[in-house]
Formats: sequence, structure tokens, C-alpha cells
Amino acid sequence: MQGQAQQQAYDRGITIFSPDGRLYQVEYAREAVKRGTASVGVRTPEGVVLAADKRSRSPLMEPTSVEKIHKADDHAGIASAGHVADARQLIDFARRQAQVNRLRYGEAVGIETLTKNVTDHIQQYTQVGGARPFGVALLIGGIENGSPRLYETDPSGTPYEWKAVSIGADRGDIQEHLEENYEDEMTLDEGVGLALRAIAAANDDELTAAGVDVATVSAESEAFVELENDEIEPYIVENDLEPAEEDEDDEADE
Repeated sequence: MQGQAQQQAYDRGITIFSPDGRLYQVEYAREAVKRGTASVGVRTPEGVVLAADKRSRSPLMEPTSVEKIHKADDHAGIASAGHVADARQLIDFARRQAQVNRLRYGEAVGIETLTKNVTDHIQQYTQVGGARPFGVALLIGGIENGSPRLYETDPSGTPYEWKAVSIGADRGDIQEHLEENYEDEMTLDEGVGLALRAIAAANDDELTAAGVDVATVSAESEAFVELENDEIEPYIVENDLEPAEEDEDDEADE
């Protein structure tokens, strides 16, 4: 019984390490990320691609109300997976950091600096009592000194830089697809295609323009651009990701 009580103490206390050096609440936060729909980031020499699965739970839900990709600054975007409310808090924090940098130094914040500011904020919630960790992971992508950069944040407050990465549900399958198909010299359009195919790999190789968000940050323009549905559709057609049409004739008169 005493062992069980100790286990519960480690389990509940965010500031208490278990005997094997684990913080259980941080690990539970990672599980919350896995329950969120997938987001994918791809870095190419021409820029960064952010794509997110935003399939709605009900046909009655307005698709535009599901926000998975956000503009952090003119040259930076953020995609999320996990608790949406937690993501909104961190994205607002990132936007404030970007604005402070412009006001204080008169220039755009570096993507690495922005990411580390966000992860420092996340890390504080892993060692302060009375608060829980953020149950969300972010992909922060943009242009820094003319070069594309792509980072992942973890609920522990650790930043990782990637060429291509997935967060959220089905990460294993999507990451495997990225590892098999990523090429260092891809164009930005090819990066969009790879991101969409990676998300589709966990969705029976089918996607709709309304069920996915896509944004790019071009190295040439250094501008965050979110694609509209009619701009996403050609990529879906080009990569053969359209849903199979049901044969309505077979269902007639049943």
C-alpha cells in the first residue's frame, strides 16, 4: 500500500521526480499531443511548408472554425497538435515575443530565438507547483537571415530542429513516410505535395481541400501565406489523393 501511495505522489506532483527520474505529468502531456490530429512541417531550400489535418468531427461544424495553423509574424507560422486551448495561449505568447522584438530591435525575430522563448515559457510549467504542463506540441517554421528554419516544441520545453517532422496522431506512420520520401533539394511545391501525402498516409491515402490546412513561408518573399481551398485542390489532384467516388447507382432503390 505504501508503494502505491508513493506512486500516486509521483503521478500527481508536477515538481516531483519519480525514483527512475521521470516526470509523469510531462509524459501525460505528451499523450495528450498524440490524441490531437496530425500536423506536418517540411523544410526545403525554397521555404517552409506547414500542413495540418483539420477534419471536423461533425458535418454540421463550420470548417473555418477549426484552426490548426497560425501566423506568428510576417515571416513565421505555427502549426499545433494537442489541446487547442493550450495552443492558443502559446501562439499568443509567441506573437507577443515577435512584436516585442520588432519594437525593441527594429527587426524580425529569429526563428530559433522565437522557438527558445516559447520553450523557455513551456519549461517553467514543468517545475512550478499549482500548474500543469501545456498539453500541446508546436511546429514553428519561417525564414531567418534568408534561410528556412523548422522547429518542434515538446511539452517538456525542449526544442528540436528538423528538415521534416510530424506531431500529433499517427506520428510513427507519417514520420516514416517523410523519412522515405524527403529530398534535400525539393522545391516549395514539392514540399507541399510531400506534406499532403504524409498526412494522407494515415488517412487511407485520401484528403479533401476542406479537411486540411496548408501554409507556406517562401525564402524569396519571406512572407507567411495560408492557402485557400481552391489553391490546395490542385495539389491534392496532382498527388492522387482525392477520395474515391461512391457509386450512387449501386445504392439506388435499396
